Amino acid sequence: MFLVILAVLAPVAPKASAAKGSIAIYWGQNGNEGSLANACSNGTYKIIMLSFLNVFGGGQIPQLNLAGHCDPSSNGCVTLSSQIASCQSKGIQILLSLGGAVGNYTISSASDARSVARYLWNNFLGGRSSSRPLGSAVLDGIDFDIENGAIPDRYALLAQAIRDVSRGSSRRVLISAAPQCPFPDANLGSAIAKQGLFDYVYVQFYNNPPCQYDGSNTTRLLDSWKEWNSKTPNVKIFMGLPAAPAAAGSGFVPSQVLRSQVLPRIRSSPKYGGVMFWSVFFDRQTSYSQSIKASV
Repeated sequence: MFLVILAVLAPVAPKASAAKGSIAIYWGQNGNEGSLANACSNGTYKIIMLSFLNVFGGGQIPQLNLAGHCDPSSNGCVTLSSQIASCQSKGIQILLSLGGAVGNYTISSASDARSVARYLWNNFLGGRSSSRPLGSAVLDGIDFDIENGAIPDRYALLAQAIRDVSRGSSRRVLISAAPQCPFPDANLGSAIAKQGLFDYVYVQFYNNPPCQYDGSNTTRLLDSWKEWNSKTPNVKIFMGLPAAPAAAGSGFVPSQVLRSQVLPRIRSSPKYGGVMFWSVFFDRQTSYSQSIKASV
């Protein structure tokens, strides 16, 4: 009887530790982080956000800022088209991130939201334009990293407008958000609360002491995760972290702490999506993503 029980239980055990999440990361804000093609070749990332389109809305001409990688004003970023296609051929989703900490962006009205959505659709997604900044590449979606002041509901209008303009497309346009961990997020809280607008939410559990790892205790971090998990509509939630101590002012979680004390506590949620890192530049220095890949 004892041997029979062992024979039945043995195949089941590995499932408990099987990784089920993905690693998402931001690329584009440091010319020394390597090419997009290199980032897609390390076998770790499943979602990459190109950062940032940091000027848009309010009648402005949208501007892409990929730091030292390329100059969109001279069509220098169209060379990324083949790299994006190569990444996608590996099963990596490539999204364009809107906003960032530095920029001039806004959504001034419902009409403005529709105008920006049409621009995004025609210039980065499945539409057509004679001046696509990234060439013929068709991105998988749009990320909202809105860190400047936002009027409540305006980014919900933009997300809905993107859903509307892409209706009828052969594939769903992915929409993600990167809110700060205090719940609800001041800029994106009302948008995230609306069912069906977002696919992924990368909560930034850093630069916010009340809801981040404090250097010795994971209680605040896990309590904040639980709040986001319980109060967010049916989306995939990612734990957003700095990939190195220098990547943020505070909130760095050592990889061994993440593997042993954090991921085992959050992976059981049906909403768990994985881990998000800022950024490729810092991850290249620490190899953080490689060190946790098997545990995600």
